[in-house]
Amino acid sequence: MLTHHRDNSAITTARARGFTLIETALATIIVGTGVLAIMSAQQAFFKQNEWSTHASTAQRLGNEIRELTLHLPYRDPVTGDSFWGPEPNEISIEDFDDLDDFDGDDGDGVTFSFALGNGPLNALGLPIPDMAGWSQRVMVEHVDPFEITHVVADGASTTVRVRVIVEYQGVADDAPREITRVAWIAPG
Repeated sequence: MLTHHRDNSAITTARARGFTLIETALATIIVGTGVLAIMSAQQAFFKQNEWSTHASTAQRLGNEIRELTLHLPYRDPVTGDSFWGPEPNEISIEDFDDLDDFDGDDGDGVTFSFALGNGPLNALGLPIPDMAGWSQRVMVEHVDPFEITHVVADGASTTVRVRVIVEYQGVADDAPREITRVAWIAPG
């Protein structure tokens, strides 16, 4: 009897040659989606980390002004309430000897910034180096001592509220953005 043996090796090798086009496309999509998800997660982490770094730096800068003004009287001991803001002979931070000097000439506050070349300031009143883009805006206003959210006319109260608005303007930013505010009450 004659037996016929078929050689199936040709058929087997043809089937085991590689992935089909559909399988390759699906694998590419799955791997690509995974890579994009990892990149997106890293970008979100970077932005969150940047925000927290800016928030802590801003809080520090606000507290530097608080420490700088901690022991200052709310008004000038010589001129009293007759003059609000820096006196004519007080032209720089070294000359400021009371809280009302920090409200500026026009009552809109004083800004210390890297861009202006006068800040931001530390607790000793010295500009902090390498703080490009940062600014501290200080405003002082009289408030009702029994309702500290109610602002009264200059000289109408011996209680003042000092507010420091810390802003940051990055290289790609069009305008500075407020990062934090620090405020405190200074009784007279």
